[in-house]
Amino acid sequence: MVKTLATGLNTPQEPPKLAENVLDLFSLKGKVAVVTGASSGIGYAVAEAFAQAGASLAVWYNSNAELVEKAKKLAAKYNVKVVAYQCPVTQEEKVKNTIDDIVKEFGRIDIFVSNAGVAWTKGPLVEAAENGTDTDEWNKVMGTDFNGVYYCAKYAGAVFKRQQSGSMVITASMSGHIVNIPQLQACYNAAKAGVIHFAKSLAVEWAGYARVNTVSPGYIATAISSFVDEDLKNKWHSLIPMGREGLPQELVGAYLYFASDASTYTTGSDLLVDGAYCVL
Repeated sequence: MVKTLATGLNTPQEPPKLAENVLDLFSLKGKVAVVTGASSGIGYAVAEAFAQAGASLAVWYNSNAELVEKAKKLAAKYNVKVVAYQCPVTQEEKVKNTIDDIVKEFGRIDIFVSNAGVAWTKGPLVEAAENGTDTDEWNKVMGTDFNGVYYCAKYAGAVFKRQQSGSMVITASMSGHIVNIPQLQACYNAAKAGVIHFAKSLAVEWAGYARVNTVSPGYIATAISSFVDEDLKNKWHSLIPMGREGLPQELVGAYLYFASDASTYTTGSDLLVDGAYCVL
């Protein structure tokens, strides 16, 4: 089969002018980064790593207003501009207005990390339906984990198109590649699989002006898995070749790579960071 691209998608482009030193390629100095779901866990670890790399930051939270004070501490510690925004990614108009506010405040957006997410906690779908707990939970998970990514991409992508530059990094999951056991979470798995393919599709659509990639964490020690008891976590560990959950800090290199000039020829990619879970 011969692969062809629609007219305009494969228009020749000039290669970027890149720093000669590899450490400079990973620098985010002079860049503006947005991180959603930044109050704790993966999002906060990524935000701190970007601050260490020199980026100015717009960090988002939904209900955890502790991020306002955390933002001030990041700004003081790393001598960068950090502003916290309250924005539920499930509300399209709020997402649009917040992105507009960020552009007014910072002048541009170079990096957008769509990280906000929630877990499915209701077990098997049919049993959840029998208990009457399925629809609200389904809408909550899909609204945050899939629609929220769509809203962010829709308006961040418009900024990137105006600028003719940008990098979007989306938090997917190994659950978009495999079916987790023993916990059953069809909704979450479907949302994350959708996010991965959505990102690949956007990578083609935006190829003339911006890049889109995903990071797929495995089991990471964050608050999103706080509902899990010790017996279940031990089962997880038995299925992970490395025998443990990851730390949020063990993910930040993947996000920095996709955000920075170290990956200017990388788009439509997904990077698994899962302790080799998906290898088996």
